[in-house]
Amino acid sequence: MAHKVIGVRFKEAGKKYYFDPENHDFSQGDLVVVETVRGLELGEVMETSKSIDDDSIISTLKPVLRKATEKDIASKDKNIEDSKKVLASCKHHIKNHDLDMKLLDAEYTLDRSKLIIYFNAEGRIDFRELVKDLANEFKVRIELRQVGARDGAKFLGGIGPCGYLLCCNTFLGEFETVSIKMAKNQNLSLNPSNISGLCGKLLCCIRYEDDVYAEMRDGLPKLYSTVKTVDGEGKVISINILQRRVKVQLEETVKQYNVEDLVEIKEYDNLDHISEPTMDLSDLT
Repeated sequence: MAHKVIGVRFKEAGKKYYFDPENHDFSQGDLVVVETVRGLELGEVMETSKSIDDDSIISTLKPVLRKATEKDIASKDKNIEDSKKVLASCKHHIKNHDLDMKLLDAEYTLDRSKLIIYFNAEGRIDFRELVKDLANEFKVRIELRQVGARDGAKFLGGIGPCGYLLCCNTFLGEFETVSIKMAKNQNLSLNPSNISGLCGKLLCCIRYEDDVYAEMRDGLPKLYSTVKTVDGEGKVISINILQRRVKVQLEETVKQYNVEDLVEIKEYDNLDHISEPTMDLSDLT
C-alpha cells in the first residue's frame, strides 16, 4: 500500500523522518509542527510530498499537525536559549555526583513537556540521583539519553584530519557502515591514527569511495599473485588501483605494467606468510 508523505528533520544535518501531510501542501524549507514519540516538535520540511510503500515506513506514520506559527518559532527559540542554562546546571550536578560522563546537549520539546539531555560515556552510568536533582530544579520530565561515539562527534562538531568541518556535523543525516575491509580495498594504511576520525571510529569518508574502488578493482591481479608479462613471469608486489597499474618483481628487476598488458594472471592463494598489522583495530568499527 502506498502512502503520501513528506520528509522532515529536526536538526541541521539531522536524520530525515516521514510524516503524513494530510492533504496539505508543504514546500521545502517550511517549518512544521509534528507529534513524535518524544512530544511536540518543530521541524523543517526537507522533502516534499511523495509516495512510499509500507516497507519504507519504520514506525507508525504520524500526521503533520500544522505549519509552524510565529508563536511556535518563538517558543522554539526560547527553548534553545533555556537549554543553555540547563547545560550549565547539569554540568554542576554531574560534578557533584562524580559521574564519569561527557555532557553533549540538552533540548526541550516544543511544548516543554520533556527535557532531553544527551551524554556520552564508556559504560553504564547510574544517573538516578542526577535525574531527581534535575527534575526538582526544572519541574519537567527528564530523559537522559546515552549516545555512541559517532553521535557524540555529531553533537560537538570539529575539524577533521582533512581540514574541513566534520561531515557528520554539516551534512550527514545518517551514519553508514564503515569497515576495515573498505580501508584495505583502498590500500589505506591500517594505522588507527590515519584512518580514524575525532570520534575514534573509522572515517566516514572511507565509505564514500568504496563503490568506486570496488569497481576499479575488477580484473586486477591479487597482491603477490604471479603474472606473465612481455618480459616474462613475475610476482605482483604493489597495485595502483585508480591507474590500474601493477608493479611486478621479475628475476632481475622491478617494472610497472598496465593491467591490460598482462598476458596471464595466476592467482596466489597461499597468503599465510603475509602478516596483518599487529595493532588492535576492533574498536574502530
